[in-house]
Amino acid sequence: MDIDMPLVLSWAVLISGAIWAFDVLVLKPRRQAAHQALTDSGSKGQALDRSLREPVLVEYARSFFPILLLVLLLRSFLAEPYQIPSESMVPTLEVGDFVLVNKFAYGIRLPVVGTKICDVGTPQRGDIMVFIPPHDPRYFIKRVIGVPGDVIRYENKALYINGERADYDFVAQFEEHTPFGNLPIREYTETFDGRAHQIYRYQISEQPREWTVPEDSYFMMG
Repeated sequence: MDIDMPLVLSWAVLISGAIWAFDVLVLKPRRQAAHQALTDSGSKGQALDRSLREPVLVEYARSFFPILLLVLLLRSFLAEPYQIPSESMVPTLEVGDFVLVNKFAYGIRLPVVGTKICDVGTPQRGDIMVFIPPHDPRYFIKRVIGVPGDVIRYENKALYINGERADYDFVAQFEEHTPFGNLPIREYTETFDGRAHQIYRYQISEQPREWTVPEDSYFMMG
């Protein structure tokens, strides 16, 4: 099960901050008043020391709140680590690899709710993106193939973007066990818009497909 770390961190910051604030505004003045009363009455020793002692929960909240807040800000607005969950980006990214994602490359968003508060840039063809698609609550890691208005065609293991075929340079061939059995796999360097990356081609027959990318949408592939 995927853990929603921004949500967990947000709740941790909110709860620890609320406990600390409640202590500062309510509990600490009471402790100080009790301490002063004991001092005025001439009390000494452990009772006087205990009167100013913070509750354990408050001590933990005060200690962890700044750290949790800093981590939340860093993960929300600067960079966040992700682990590669599947083989869809092999050989560029292997299963289990960790990547550090630039969180402000396409605009600054609020944590959890995802509301954009500042535009910085837009995805470009060839970018590798971490995103949550409309049909699945999990995050995906794919490459941007099409931007709004593009016509994408996939035929005979080749991409056509707005009628222009991507360039493919053969690198090597080997055999590997796949969900379809042991199949020969060919590695190519795929290049479009001047950006090159490595891909694998499985020799499986597929029907040609074509898509037109709607506004405010992007076409992603592994």
